[in-house]
Amino acid sequence: MDHLSDEEIAAVAVLLSSERLSTFERLAGSNRGAIALHQEMLRLGASLMTVTAVVEIALRNAVCDRLTEHFGTADWLRRPPSHFRWDDELKGKIGLAESSARKAAYAKLTQEQKRQLDPVAFRKHGGTPPAGLSHEKVSKARQAAITVPMGQVVAQLTMYFWKRLFSADYEHALWKPALKRVFPDKSLTRAAVATQLEAIYQSRNRIAHHEPVYGRRLVQTEAAIDFVARHLGNRGHDGATPLEKLLELELNELKVRADAMRQRLAALQAGEPD
Repeated sequence: MDHLSDEEIAAVAVLLSSERLSTFERLAGSNRGAIALHQEMLRLGASLMTVTAVVEIALRNAVCDRLTEHFGTADWLRRPPSHFRWDDELKGKIGLAESSARKAAYAKLTQEQKRQLDPVAFRKHGGTPPAGLSHEKVSKARQAAITVPMGQVVAQLTMYFWKRLFSADYEHALWKPALKRVFPDKSLTRAAVATQLEAIYQSRNRIAHHEPVYGRRLVQTEAAIDFVARHLGNRGHDGATPLEKLLELELNELKVRADAMRQRLAALQAGEPD
């Protein structure tokens, strides 16, 4: 932060807030050092987010493929077979995801295309919005008339949903008959997979809210990412999974940044000048 004057450092500290910088000040010992550490943590977070994003996408698509095969229907998410039921929480998540997908689709329509939804949206009113109905209610009724493909609903579901499928609640209904094939190593248990997904989920959320990931949490996250990369899918002749090879460059970059952060923090704790 040598390129910033003392006055600029003070101004930046206000922009970032003293509350946010307090953790970094405890580590760095000065306002200037705290700001420098804050920026370095964000760069590390960016590397983590790149990797966790790919892991999340790969996980959800692998799960979708496996459950489509298991249930024998492409729309297993919204219309699962009669012998299977979502718990209330996940059923609610699916409903919210579908509503969000409809809202996103509606936002892309022209005004004329939106009006063309009225015959379905207001069938009980002769295909016309009732007089005096608010704009918000008209929009919601029109959105409810939109049919969105499952892929758009899947895209609206968060990491929380996908990691919950590996919870004990679904061990017999999903893990044993289907999802253990997402992680084909027979030595792996559902609980082991769930633990690693939880670690990734927790750090992913911290990064999304611009919170730092370091120390033991960083080590656990790196281990969890490595676990998923090595075990999601089948390994090739070279002993690596396609996901592991896809993330090779990003994982190397993450390791470099993580090691640099560990060295930086160790130096600060040893009292070395920042």
